[in-house]
Amino acid sequence: MRNSFHHITDQLSPAAKARIGLALSLAAAGVLVGIDGARGGPCAEDIVLLERQIANTPGPQSGAMGAQTIGAQLHRQPTPGSVQRAEKSASSDAEAALNSAKEADSSGNAVDCNAALKKARELYGIF
Repeated sequence: MRNSFHHITDQLSPAAKARIGLALSLAAAGVLVGIDGARGGPCAEDIVLLERQIANTPGPQSGAMGAQTIGAQLHRQPTPGSVQRAEKSASSDAEAALNSAKEADSSGNAVDCNAALKKARELYGIF
């Protein structure tokens, strides 16, 4: 007794059967790649979480932040140029920290990865 699946596939042309076989093979390969990619390093999940938090933070607080300068502590107003330079510097530092975390993670170095993630969180203001 044949099931309905065989009844349906008997009606397909050889080219259609080949396309279905290819689609199933690609789907299986995608699942296997997904399983291998999920293994990651010791803090891969924390990196993904931080990247999502960075991407989902709305408003002016969404970028990296630097330390308050002495000029700001003395109530001096920043110029547009100094604000732009500070934002660029803070953003570069935060991106470098996140990249360091990724490199340490890919090397399996949990201590350095967690230290770099901590620095990146501080620079992005995400705790």
